[in-house]
Formats: sequence, C-alpha cells, structure tokens
Amino acid sequence: MDAADSQRPPRSTAITALAILAVLYTLYFAREFLLPITFALLLDFLLGPAVRALARLRIPVPLGAGVVVLAMVGLVGLGVYQLSGPVQSWGEKAPQTIATAQAKLKKLLKPLEQMTKTAQQVESAAGGVSGASKAPEVVVAGPTVASRLFGSTQRFLAGALEVLILLYFLLAAGDLFLAKLIKLLPHFSDKVKAIQIARATEASISLYLRTTAVINLIEGAMVAGAMQLLGMPNALLWGGLAALFEFIPYLGAAAMLAILSVAALATFPEVGHALLVPGAFLATNLIQANLVSPMLLGHRLALNPVALFIGLAFWFWIWGVPGAFIAVPLLATLKICGDHIDALAPLGEFLGRRDGGNHRPALSDPPPAG
Repeated sequence: MDAADSQRPPRSTAITALAILAVLYTLYFAREFLLPITFALLLDFLLGPAVRALARLRIPVPLGAGVVVLAMVGLVGLGVYQLSGPVQSWGEKAPQTIATAQAKLKKLLKPLEQMTKTAQQVESAAGGVSGASKAPEVVVAGPTVASRLFGSTQRFLAGALEVLILLYFLLAAGDLFLAKLIKLLPHFSDKVKAIQIARATEASISLYLRTTAVINLIEGAMVAGAMQLLGMPNALLWGGLAALFEFIPYLGAAAMLAILSVAALATFPEVGHALLVPGAFLATNLIQANLVSPMLLGHRLALNPVALFIGLAFWFWIWGVPGAFIAVPLLATLKICGDHIDALAPLGEFLGRRDGGNHRPALSDPPPAG
C-alpha cells in the first residue's frame, strides 16, 4: 500500500501537466474559433444592462438587442469614418515622416552612432580577409503591419460578422443560457448559489468594462485636446489611437509614446517643441493610471501589475494582437470569478492587488507570537 500511495502524486502531477498542455494547445490552435466567441461574450457583459433597461421600458428583448447592436455598429462606423481621412493622410506621409524623424534622431544619437562605427571597425579588423567575401543574403519579405494586426481583410470581416451575429443572439436570449445551466444542477442550494454568483459576476464585469471604456475615451479626448493646443496636426487621430491603445496595458502606452515621438519630430523643427507632444501624452497617461483608474475602479477590480503583465504576455503569445486587447477583461473576469467562487479564491487573491494596510513581510522577520 505504501508503494502504491507513493506513486499517486507523480501520476497526479503528470495528469495535471498533460491537462495544462492540452488547454494551451486548444487555446492556440482553436484561436480562430474561440476569439469571436470571447469578444461576443465580453460585449454581452458590456451591453447586457442596456438591453435590460430597454426591456423595463416594455421594449421586447429581441428588438432591444437589435437596437443596441445597431447603435454599437453605428457608433463604431461613425468613428472609423471620421478617422479614415486622417489615417489615410498620415499613411501617405508616413515614409517622409519617418525619414525626417530619423534625420533628427541621428543628430541626437550621433555619439552612439560613433561608438557603433568604432565597434564595427574593430570587428572587421579582427575578421581579417575572411570577412571580405560574404555570402549573398536572402531577404524574405514578411507580412505587412496591417496583416499582423488584423490578418487578411476577408478573415477580419468574417470574424467581425460572426461576433455581431453571436452578440445579437446572446443579447436576445437574455437569461436563457443561465436558466438552462441552472436546470442541470441537482440541488436547490446549488441553483441559488449559481444564480447569485452569475449575477454578481455579470454586474462586476459589466461595471469594469463600462468604466474602463469611459476612462479610455476621456483620456483620448484629453490627448486630442493637448495635441490641438500643441499644434499637432490630426489631433482627433491621436486621441482615437490613445483611447484604442489604452486597452493594452503598458505596451499600448509605450507604442503610442513612440508613434507620437516620431510624428512630432517630423512635424516641428525644434526638438524641444517636439518633445512636448510625447510629454503631454505621458503626463496624461500617468494621471489616468495612478489617480483616475484606482479611484473609479477601486481595490476590488484592481489587478496585480505582475500578474497583469504575465497575463498580457500570455494572451499575446496565444492569440496575438487581439489577445492583447482582451487580456485585461479576461484577467478581470478571472479575478471576479475568483472573488465569488470559493474553489477559485487563490486565483482571485493572486490576480488582485495587496491591501493598502498590508506590507510585504521580510524573510528575516520573526513569526508573530501565538
């Protein structure tokens, strides 16, 4: 019996590892199937309260779902139409803009370039004659930036249409899916607990998504106003990009900072004036991240920065750029589920921030007297 018992933990660990690998492979290879479903579910959490509000006004749920979906499509289409002109104009000037920015950056980075040339000369001298005859290099053209972000146009449009259709059915069905799930539970107490968890989770996720969207839109409006005051052309474009990139934590702000720096260096002749543009965005982003978001979201919906960065890297690795956009809502969903489901309590604790009154104990601290 002892020998059999000693073999159970390794077998259990191996099964757990195989199950984790199976989940990872499923998430990766089924991404084209799972991504539209995930987007539709998150939008259902976001727009579900609006459909229920229309239902309280005696508007049938299927009709209300259609109104909400059409309103969302109209708003997104209007935003794309308003930004299409500035995007096209900036895209046509992008090569000249990058060349101008590179010329100004060369002046700023001249000492570093001199060091690079010196290192190359030392390397060529060490290589001797063998370095003179190099094999011809074969350059393979990679995919364009647009294809990396959205894939082919046909695939992107098909995925967007799938999201809209599934979103409508989710909104129009209302509580049908929850009711069917509750019917499968054997005990009445389990049914009551499932309803409580589902309602609390949906309310928290909906609050999180709506608050985050409003915060990002306000930040985008502030960035657009700052760009207008600084004389930056296409201020509406930069505000829209800032609001969009803010859905990707850390990396979105870094990418926006780099884009604004290049565009400002190509726009303004003085380097000091150009640096005000990314500086204004950085100041706005710091205020949003350190003051506005913690105040509106609170500790209950705040995420641990380390877990957030790891989760962002994971979903970007699994699902690419779309995964980076929905990484935060997915992690917030897992945290909220962990706060309401006892079995997932360690996961919710790991994803959440530390309490303000707690401090990290040092390893040398003596244990408390008991």
